Amino acid sequence: MGHIDVSLPYASQRSPVFARNIVSTSQPLAAQAGAQMLARGGNAIDAILATAMTLTVVEPCSNGLGSDAFALVWDGTKLHGLNASGRAPAAWTPKYFEKYQGKMPDRGVDSITVPGCVSAWKMMSERWGKLPFADLFEPAIRYARDGYLVSPTIARLWAQSVEELKNYPGWKDGFMPNGRAPRAGELFKYPDQAKTLEAIAETGGEAHYRGELAEKIVAWVRQNGGVMDVADLARHEANWVEPIHVDYNGYRLHEIPPNGQGIGALISLGILAHLNPGQYACDSADHLHLQIEAMKLAFADMYEHAADPAAMQVTSVQMLDSNYLKERGRAIDMKQARDPGHGDLPRGGTVYLTAADQSGMMVSFIQSNFKGFGSGVVVPGTGISLQNRGWGFKLIKGHANEVGPRKRPFHTIIPGFITRDGKPVMSFGVMGGSMQAQGHSQMMLRLADYAQNPQAMADGPRWRIDEGLKVALEHTFPAEVIEDLKRRGHQITVTERGSTDYGRAQLIQKLDDGYCAGSEPRADGQAVGF
Repeated sequence: MGHIDVSLPYASQRSPVFARNIVSTSQPLAAQAGAQMLARGGNAIDAILATAMTLTVVEPCSNGLGSDAFALVWDGTKLHGLNASGRAPAAWTPKYFEKYQGKMPDRGVDSITVPGCVSAWKMMSERWGKLPFADLFEPAIRYARDGYLVSPTIARLWAQSVEELKNYPGWKDGFMPNGRAPRAGELFKYPDQAKTLEAIAETGGEAHYRGELAEKIVAWVRQNGGVMDVADLARHEANWVEPIHVDYNGYRLHEIPPNGQGIGALISLGILAHLNPGQYACDSADHLHLQIEAMKLAFADMYEHAADPAAMQVTSVQMLDSNYLKERGRAIDMKQARDPGHGDLPRGGTVYLTAADQSGMMVSFIQSNFKGFGSGVVVPGTGISLQNRGWGFKLIKGHANEVGPRKRPFHTIIPGFITRDGKPVMSFGVMGGSMQAQGHSQMMLRLADYAQNPQAMADGPRWRIDEGLKVALEHTFPAEVIEDLKRRGHQITVTERGSTDYGRAQLIQKLDDGYCAGSEPRADGQAVGF
């Protein structure tokens, strides 16, 4: 029948989804893959992993088999953190990057760190899963082998990547069938990826790090001028970590500790906890100004100090000290926008998915190739698109986040989790680069100060700090609010409908007898349950 018009000319309203078992993510086929595992008797872990695996196939612009991952898991009584981010190759010394003249490459073989997501899948399945690990791959393998109809947002992001990435090693062969990006509603097959998923399933992930796939990854990177070695992949290990948190208006927000940016959301909320933003009308100019100024302070500290914990000169505890954050908040002027520096401390394109089941298990999970399609490097014959997390390093001598051998880079991807009085309240995330910490803070305020439901939290208009005094706002904010912020010195850009620059939220809230979920209205996703 040819082209289908996927524009949405009218305003629409999603309803929150209520169920006892539920999955929410940015692509419907992936959410349904997770729900299938729940229907088979699996738990939230089985659901989240089947969803994550399927997302590598059906949302390739955001993640792939070369991704990293992080997770927060409420096992029914306790919250656990997992850091499955990969490390730099052993040959990545500061001297090696001198040829880049002070700026890390954002694409290509010298942006590729070890992929960690497969290790997260295996570790989570071994610890909590009910279904056989290999069974979880079935939907992903089927969509890769037999094809799936590309969804509208993903088709648009895919098409936007063609001009930049078409000449990177392996990208055109993998992602430009018929010499172009597939259109919305068009069938896309990737049999090479199906074979790779089968190999990972059959070997419990071993092939990815110590087998044939690892050898192919390294051979392709080195053939194109990179220095990754098979030992870099073989040495990879994910780590269980203790989540960090701050309290805000009776709720507690939990995040994975650095090397992720979750600490930025916590710093912002720790500052706001002393300033009572709930006194202002939701989405008013005063409300936005206070949040924006607190987030600027948080970002200044985060970008200065957060890195691989082994290299940090201060601790997360120091960065989240309540007295320190109260003092930082004194720098906010309600009448004037500022561009602050970091405080003085003692020295020492991502996919988000969440699932919950009727046993009380809740999972907050995120995996990403970073910039759209990651490094742009795709390993021939495998369907493995490699991430560009190396872009997160700095080339500033002595900086905590300076590039170094086997070091983890500063990471943007973060899962979030909220509790109250030691009990679970919400599993959530807002995927999308530096928007993630900002999005977590905005979602927390909507819940804690205004008691919004998950879908309303996702629907609400968002703001995003770019740099300095530059702030982007969605067009849905009232004109008078935008003008008021401009008068305070904010350099405002208003983005039109359809922008994905404000992240994509997925949220599941715990109820007495089940869950309430919301899914991002700015994307293709859905919450699905039973």
